[in-house]
Amino acid sequence: MHPLPHHLLGQIRQQELLHAGDRVGAAVSGGIDSVALLRLLLDLRQELGIVVSVVHFNHKLRGAESEADQAFVAGLAREHGLEFYSAGGDVAGLAAERHSGIEAAARELRYGFFRSLLGAESSNPAGAEAQNLESSQGSVESAAPPKNVPQGLKPDSLSELNGAAEAVPFPNPFLSKIATGHTLDDQAETVLMRLIRGTGLRGLGGIYPRVVVEDEDGEGCGEIIRPLLGIRRRELERYLTDIKQPWWEDSTNAESKFTRNRVRKLVLPLLEREFNPVVVENFAELAEIARDEEDYWENEISGWFGTVVQWSEPEWAQTLPQLVQIQPSVAAYQPAKPAKPVEYESVAEMPGEAGGNAQDEAPRFAQDDKDFDSDVSENASVSRPWLLTESRAVQRRVLKAIGEQAGIPLEFKHIEEILRFAAEEGPLGKELSLPLGWKVVREAEAMVFVTPDLRRQERIPDYEYSLLVAGRSLVPELGVVIEALRVAPEEVGAGYNPQQLLRAELLPERLTVRNWRPGDRFWPAHTKSPKKIKELLQERHVAQTERRLWPVVVSADEIVWMRGFPVPARLRASREQEAVLIREVPWEDDDAI
Repeated sequence: MHPLPHHLLGQIRQQELLHAGDRVGAAVSGGIDSVALLRLLLDLRQELGIVVSVVHFNHKLRGAESEADQAFVAGLAREHGLEFYSAGGDVAGLAAERHSGIEAAARELRYGFFRSLLGAESSNPAGAEAQNLESSQGSVESAAPPKNVPQGLKPDSLSELNGAAEAVPFPNPFLSKIATGHTLDDQAETVLMRLIRGTGLRGLGGIYPRVVVEDEDGEGCGEIIRPLLGIRRRELERYLTDIKQPWWEDSTNAESKFTRNRVRKLVLPLLEREFNPVVVENFAELAEIARDEEDYWENEISGWFGTVVQWSEPEWAQTLPQLVQIQPSVAAYQPAKPAKPVEYESVAEMPGEAGGNAQDEAPRFAQDDKDFDSDVSENASVSRPWLLTESRAVQRRVLKAIGEQAGIPLEFKHIEEILRFAAEEGPLGKELSLPLGWKVVREAEAMVFVTPDLRRQERIPDYEYSLLVAGRSLVPELGVVIEALRVAPEEVGAGYNPQQLLRAELLPERLTVRNWRPGDRFWPAHTKSPKKIKELLQERHVAQTERRLWPVVVSADEIVWMRGFPVPARLRASREQEAVLIREVPWEDDDAI
């Protein structure tokens, strides 16, 4: 046997990632990492006593190349007589609908599919659909199963080379664990990218080796595991070469427009060559230390909730109909778990994903008592004397935990402001405004976090933040980050949407991100003249509750970018010009995968 499987076996047993009887789906994109994962699991399946199958999600982002990826992976399953589970989805359509990046939409669909295979969901996520497959000599016809049930090929069908095999639904849940091909290099890249963008201890934890997946009742129903986190990518490539196993190259892995690709191709090699030859291993060790520290703090926080931190129903909520549920109606702390992990196999850059609830959707403000969301947050209070006598580390932790539990996107600056406010000797009853309409009230014995009153349309203050070119600006009111990225002339036509590229020479080095204001006008390309933003949003049928905080980017007094619209024609970059791409990505803060 090749030495690499023996090395991996020791790591799997040490971390107890797999046990006899596990039904393991290897998530295979066709690239080096995932193909090596599959072959290594096949080498070890008898020793471990596991059943291995193949899982593939088609993101449909690269046309014929994506279809070729799927055919290659299906061929691997056929060659080894394995069950093959496949689905695909309209990633680009979901990204447009959610005003999110392609990477975030791909991740949502892919991991929604994984969750359905583990029995956490009864159907695929929005935008995902089951895929019919091809055998070596004919198309696979569906046996007309329900459309929301993922399709698979049974082993005997896969090994049958004459005629068509049949795609059939499988019992739910199909798998007990899904393994992804994250490597030591992926871990180092993730930690470094988070350090560059700004993160806390949880973010330094990087990619978690094991993530428990919960069903709709909050019960654990399976796990997503990363067995290769201790192995370098070059070791996997050498292994595949030695066993003469081909793999499928993703062309987007070479595109420099993705931050992860630049970190992988430029930054980490430079650090290894010029500063420390084991820097990748050091980043991975830092992630392991951070995860252990985070586990300790989460246990500490659990002890604070229900003792020095209390939850109570806001007075205004007592008049609501009985059908409205007050959240979170539990005293126990629910730590921000890595419930939506990140995978980096088929899309060239997958930034780390927040797993906690600190970036939950903002409360929807109602016009009358009949128009509410089903869940309303409770007020939270923390003992002020206790808070002021604790160390700074404990103070920051408990405030961050309250924000996560309540769904308040608290940045470092907000937490420091709350601590200064708590320590002041000013009048009692004074209020400090927080994101999303929340406020904290200073009392003699407590700091009280007060939820917005959803019975009326409370005014959320306007927001305004500086945005450097190139740079990024966190907008906590929306739970997103607005980025301004420079695009070199030779890259302008390389997969970028020309409708979103601005001429760099026409923009200053510093822009402003803010919500639109009454009277603002914008002139998107393909329109005859500028229009009031209010009218543009009405024409797009944007919900009233979303309009108030709709983001724009301003240069001097001119709006140069608006969410969901093409940039102005006179500012648009051509192929020969340096460009600036302004885009919106989910706020990931310091939450772990």
